[in-house]
Amino acid sequence: MSIIKATGISKTYRRGSEEVCALRGVDLAIETGEFVSIVGPSGAGKTALMNILGCLDIPSNGTLVIDGVKVTGKKEAELVKIRREHIGFVFQQFFLIPTLTVEENVGLPLIFSGKPYDKVKIDAILCRVGLSHRVGHLPSELSGGEMQRVAIGRALVNDPRILLADEPTGNLDSVTADGIYAVFEELHRQGLTLIIVTHNTELAKRAGRVITIRDGCVDRTCEQ
Repeated sequence: MSIIKATGISKTYRRGSEEVCALRGVDLAIETGEFVSIVGPSGAGKTALMNILGCLDIPSNGTLVIDGVKVTGKKEAELVKIRREHIGFVFQQFFLIPTLTVEENVGLPLIFSGKPYDKVKIDAILCRVGLSHRVGHLPSELSGGEMQRVAIGRALVNDPRILLADEPTGNLDSVTADGIYAVFEELHRQGLTLIIVTHNTELAKRAGRVITIRDGCVDRTCEQ
């Protein structure tokens, strides 16, 4: 069953007097529990597509259904609720709060969602991402790979069914990036649906399916 189904998704931006078409009629289905990598050259539309799949942006045309719910046409307050309940986000930048500990950074979305601050749950998540030994540390005391693991933990704390990651290893060396992908692989084995944008073709191949975006379209000739 498709947890994400995009039909005829297009996105056009205005840049001064110029009209820029980032996506052109994208059709895409992601199955529940699937691990998908999205690749393609810079400017191909990868991030634009991820922002729409994550309900961070709305398409100019087309229909998006997430977990059986048609999200296109919904108001921002409704989209916030969908993001909060269904989707976790990991970005190239870590966006950690420097004055909060590892535990507090991971637990922050619980506070924003009005949920109880569950230390037992947070500790279990930190164990999943390999950071049980760093619970009380500040971001300044962590390596780049450890900070990204905190960001992954934060994305998991609201129990999303979908995890979206946009260039999550872009700021990391190859050895550290390999470790982060190992975390993603373990999360996939646990049943999470993962969609990852990456320029690293070797890491991309570790996903179950690789989708290539080129000139705002899915390149069907490159499907794997």
